[in-house]
Amino acid sequence: MNEAPKRESESAYEKLVELLLDGTITENQALSERNLSERLGFGRTPIREAVRDLVREGVLESHPTRGTLLRPLTLSDLHDLYELRFAIEGMAASLAAQRGPVEELAPFEEAFERTLEHSDFDVLRVHDHGVEFHKEVMRLSGNKRLIEMYAPFRLRFRIPFGIVRNRTPERVRASVREHLEILQALMQRDADLARQLMCDHLKVGLEFRTEMLLHRQRYGI
Repeated sequence: MNEAPKRESESAYEKLVELLLDGTITENQALSERNLSERLGFGRTPIREAVRDLVREGVLESHPTRGTLLRPLTLSDLHDLYELRFAIEGMAASLAAQRGPVEELAPFEEAFERTLEHSDFDVLRVHDHGVEFHKEVMRLSGNKRLIEMYAPFRLRFRIPFGIVRNRTPERVRASVREHLEILQALMQRDADLARQLMCDHLKVGLEFRTEMLLHRQRYGI
């Protein structure tokens, strides 16, 4: 009997996350239930529940006087989150290589190879493929606890950077090659190599986001 409201709050959560990812909402902008309700087309209750979930996950924070705001990401936060990524995603890659149905990754292999074969590609589409690949590796690990831990903290560091639009084609292509190498290690059931390649790939992402964060802090953007 309570399934419909639950689905509505989940839909409101997903739409609010999209709004946060596209950069529409900035760190200093207070979130209004009424405005979000009108903008996203949901009632106040599902919006309130979605905001509460994002506060609990550390994406938003509530202030007695300023209201609910996008939580700023510090350099220390970023490094802490990436240490978690190294542990969780490295382990997931190892477990997926050992026991996951890795043949299900074949469509990703084809997509990655197509991208590398062409000089013109949709950066955002390639980015989305990369996000889905990381999710799929987590799923193939077969460890429900790891999967439960993954989504909230990944969202925590993705939202402050939004959908990365300023990567050069060279960096995008390098990222695709890294994904393909991880995938091939998974297909070969080489757990140690899969873990190492995943961590190496994440280290490059940490360096990139560290540069972005320092640039923002330096120029106040």
